[in-house]
Amino acid sequence: MATKSKNPPLHKIRIGAIQADIWEQTPEKGQPFLTVTFTRSYKTKSDEWKNGHSFSQEQMETIMDVALEAKEWMRQHRLSKANAA
Repeated sequence: MATKSKNPPLHKIRIGAIQADIWEQTPEKGQPFLTVTFTRSYKTKSDEWKNGHSFSQEQMETIMDVALEAKEWMRQHRLSKANAA
């Protein structure tokens, strides 16, 4: 099973209130791999910033755009690591 990294994400992609964080996971056995988490920033009634993990129908287009950018970044990262090896 992969261990959750205590390091910051390798890369962040933000469009509006939607953000993708790309992480490198290091399994006990095998090669490291990348994962992505999505969050939505919002302000509470008390003017405090929070992050949520649910998205409205109107935000789905942005989620898809952020996901496509994350997918492309991950692909480029994998290629650059392969070329460096």
